[in-house]
Amino acid sequence: MQTDLRGRDLIGDLDFSKEEVETVLDVAWDLKMKRALGEPHAYLRDKVLAMLFFFSSTRTRGSFEAGMAQLGGHAAFIESRTTQISHGDTEREMGEIFGRYFDGIAIRHVDWGIGNRYLNLVAEASRVPILNMQCEIYHPHQCLADIMTIIEKKGRNLRGKKMVVSWAYASSYLKPISVPQSLILQMPRFGLDVTLAHPPEFKLMPEIMDQAQEQARKYHTGFEVVDDMDAACEDADIIYAKSWGPLLTTQDPDEGKQIQDKYQNWIADDAKMALGKDDVIYMHPLPADRQIEVTDSVIDGPHSVVFDQAENRMHAQKAVMALTMK
Repeated sequence: MQTDLRGRDLIGDLDFSKEEVETVLDVAWDLKMKRALGEPHAYLRDKVLAMLFFFSSTRTRGSFEAGMAQLGGHAAFIESRTTQISHGDTEREMGEIFGRYFDGIAIRHVDWGIGNRYLNLVAEASRVPILNMQCEIYHPHQCLADIMTIIEKKGRNLRGKKMVVSWAYASSYLKPISVPQSLILQMPRFGLDVTLAHPPEFKLMPEIMDQAQEQARKYHTGFEVVDDMDAACEDADIIYAKSWGPLLTTQDPDEGKQIQDKYQNWIADDAKMALGKDDVIYMHPLPADRQIEVTDSVIDGPHSVVFDQAENRMHAQKAVMALTMK
């Protein structure tokens, strides 16, 4: 177990080593057990977390707020439009000032080319940990909940298990690419063979792809990219299918919507799930575009673990907060 996480930022998935991620998971399972048994675990009594949102949230806000309360502390919800950021508060000022008011600063900022830079600039000025609640590049706390859920369902030895990270059609907005990018960075470290599937226009960032391939080489796992969802799902142990925007192709929402609409057959349905192994699990970070991105029969069916994923957001985040903010 690694014990040097106090005061550390978690902005990108590789900020924590594999061993440090394993520590987070061990603490998360301990906190999950304590929650189930009703045992008090107020490790952050009198600590306060600032939660600065530039983008809407359901699970992230709820899980961080509930988690901080269960740890004995308080989470302050701050919507960016209610601040003076648009009137001149700089990243340095937010880091310096919030770093003096609070014991940790969590930020969600997914604007393309802006969010990740914002988090890092705040971190440079802050004396307290910066936690990434999602930027345009990474969604590390979602990914921690995901690996926690996979281990609960498939066991600690994931060597040789096939995980499909697939694009899926959605009719709504052009969603960030941070979830698939975090998944391909983190999952090879735990022995999973990752197959990334997407239409040609939905590529991920080249530097993230390079890092994912490096992680796969380091941990002797498979990593391949295909442009056929059916082929990807064959013999899968895990199918993680969600939409993301063609943001490396275009940032224009109208053009992006036209591109998305060409691939309406990329849907997680019973036929896709039947291509996987008998005990394949379906994963999604939510919210999902039901009957468009995934059928009700899949997301509400016996292979779906989406609500366990959502619950594990809270436990994994509590572990990160307890380890970094103590």
